[in-house]
Amino acid sequence: MIRWLIGAISLCAVTSSALAAEPLMISIGYLGQAGIKATLSLVELPSENDGIAGARLAIEDNNTTGRFLKQQFGLEEVRVKGGDDVAGAARNLAGRNTFIIADLPPDALLQAADAVRDRGGILFNVGAADDRLREADCRANVIHIAPTRSMLADALAQYLVWKQWKRWLLVVGSHDDDRLEADAYRRAAARFGAKIVQERVFEDTGGARRTDSGVTLIQRQIPVFTQQAPAYDVMIAADESEVFASYLPYRTWDPRPVAGSAGLVPTSWHAAQDQWGAVQIQNRFTKLNARRMTARDMQAWLATRMIGEAASRTNSGDGKAILAFLKSPDFSIAGFKGQRLTIRDWNLQLRQPILLVDGRMVVSVSPQDGFLHQVSELDTLGIDRPESKCRLQ
Repeated sequence: MIRWLIGAISLCAVTSSALAAEPLMISIGYLGQAGIKATLSLVELPSENDGIAGARLAIEDNNTTGRFLKQQFGLEEVRVKGGDDVAGAARNLAGRNTFIIADLPPDALLQAADAVRDRGGILFNVGAADDRLREADCRANVIHIAPTRSMLADALAQYLVWKQWKRWLLVVGSHDDDRLEADAYRRAAARFGAKIVQERVFEDTGGARRTDSGVTLIQRQIPVFTQQAPAYDVMIAADESEVFASYLPYRTWDPRPVAGSAGLVPTSWHAAQDQWGAVQIQNRFTKLNARRMTARDMQAWLATRMIGEAASRTNSGDGKAILAFLKSPDFSIAGFKGQRLTIRDWNLQLRQPILLVDGRMVVSVSPQDGFLHQVSELDTLGIDRPESKCRLQ
């Protein structure tokens, strides 16, 4: 009897010790730019915590699950300014965090990825839309959550073609990013059977974006700029630099809809999204941040949740194990857009539906019905495997 009691006490002690064991700590870095991007509309001016707020919400979600699996997640934020040593900042952050959510311009993203590669660092791109980052400049340690320009353009093109609005007037800004966006729309038009009847360039003269006489001047300038165009169904604006596109709706010479950088806009997320359980994450985000969830917030949330999902499924915080799982056919994650999201193994881009929004409502979601694919309809958006130039090493 005494021996049995001693054995039972010992077993309880061992069990209590195991239960009290320290949880596995998985630390995630967030590397972003300091400051906020100027916009034409004060309503759309991004918050200082744009992006990182989504990651913070996902950390809470990860820890809710992690408590049952003895896993605990933390988040470390680093901001860099123009001219700062991005590679050095990435290396320093990677010394404490295997996983880094990167909200950086394309060249800075590549510098950070190359700087942490030998350390086993894995980056999650939540901001850069450049297709070259998934093609000629792809990296084996960068997973892309942000959709590419080609994905966004294809999503809009599918809807316009479905509507039989196939004649486009393309208006392009004078900056490099605007030209890249225009390239994506030219590709989409050729891919889905639309026709660009004319292209026009809107030159950025460097004037003030907001002036007391702005409305009067714009009301006179935009009709003149858009008159005498060939017959077209819709005006496509390629204006990533936020110079002119928001001025186009309701001011064009001909009464035509505007799409692209203004009007009907393709995006990975919008505060109006309320289908497929989206209301619950929208409400939780608003309660936590006293503002609405943006596309960048959702992209950072997805990146952080992907790490949490992989850690729980592999029961590990090891970077190699988690990366292998994310790339495997077993991985998928819910994104509140009606389909499970997976990763394209040829360039590490997250497959995802694209929302088409008008500023207040979600008008449609692409891929559209009737655009078929032998593997996944989501692969009708963006560069497909046979077209890819990416060679992951």
